[in-house]
Amino acid sequence: MSFLEHLEELRKRLLRSVVAIACAFALSLAYSRQILDFFLAPIRPFLGEQKPVFLELAEPFMLYMKVSFLVALFLASPFVLYQVWAFIRPGLYPRERHYALPFVVFATVFFLAGGAFGYYVGFPAACRFLLGVAQGFTPALRVSSLFSFESKIVLGMGLVFELPTVIYFLARLGLITAGFLWRNLKYAVLIIFVVAALITPTPDVVTQCLFAGPMILLYLIGILVAHVFGRERAPRPAAEEA
Repeated sequence: MSFLEHLEELRKRLLRSVVAIACAFALSLAYSRQILDFFLAPIRPFLGEQKPVFLELAEPFMLYMKVSFLVALFLASPFVLYQVWAFIRPGLYPRERHYALPFVVFATVFFLAGGAFGYYVGFPAACRFLLGVAQGFTPALRVSSLFSFESKIVLGMGLVFELPTVIYFLARLGLITAGFLWRNLKYAVLIIFVVAALITPTPDVVTQCLFAGPMILLYLIGILVAHVFGRERAPRPAAEEA
């Protein structure tokens, strides 16, 4: 494919992804109130009888839009991930192109698992720590800031949990090996803590370690996956070259 053909292919895949997200957004918007209650459920035990507040008239409306968009990303993730695969597929060997279904399945499962970890573990732990520090004060939490805080955690962990999937397919394609990953473990740990600092919505070390810990574990799982499933990338056969 020429450069312009690659751009046209990218445009087509992006357009299809946007349409899928838009359809999922429309569906989510119909249940936005229930979805917002679901997202706020982990912090309600820490607030007691108090409720989150809003400061601007249009803030609840915009909040429902943001909630629906976040859910739409998760609902449309299988289709979007397939579009990613379809875009890179022309650059693969014919024998490598049958990995489409495993890629979509594993990537979707880990993306959802990461989001669930952020929702059930990361967000409540961060709230517990930060509200514990604020003892002696009366919280008046702004609902839009609260959801922004949670969405960064949920979406960030969803993306981070894709690490084993990425390592698996890079190892199957022969682009990386378990030995390479193990030799660069110390650099990986450094990068992980930098990424955790970017994902973590707060500057405290405790919350940063809470996110860095699973990322290091995922990297180690990736090393095991590369050891079990990895292979050397064979040169392109003459028939495939033709």
